[in-house]
Amino acid sequence: MVATARWEHFPHDADVGVRGLGATLAEAFEQAALALTAVITDLATVAPKEMIRLSCETPDAELLLVDWLNMLIYEMATRNMLFSRFEVHLEGNHLTAQAWGEALETARHRPAVEVKGATYTALKVAQQPDGGWLAQCIVDV
Repeated sequence: MVATARWEHFPHDADVGVRGLGATLAEAFEQAALALTAVITDLATVAPKEMIRLSCETPDAELLLVDWLNMLIYEMATRNMLFSRFEVHLEGNHLTAQAWGEALETARHRPAVEVKGATYTALKVAQQPDGGWLAQCIVDV
């Protein structure tokens, strides 16, 4: 039986590991994105008010995870937003997604750190023995 979708953080020296687990690869990518936002702030404080569309394509699933997370980091920085809901669709190595969030309010969101980028360190995208999927990497903070 595939475990329920969830996200986790895992330790790595001065940086933070983000991990998404899901029944599908798309769900694991959604959970990894939630873990990314949770590095910055408490997800419960971010309302899914505004939606943006995103897409990217790479030669393999691991590179796609890094591109996906870096695209979100870029969008958060340039739009001054945080995201708390994601819908990812995968066709081969092409990702299309919707992300919902709101403008960053420092007093309310109390950002803990600034995520500078997703890295190739501890990068892994793989189907698990239970049939579910794992998507993880280290983010530079």
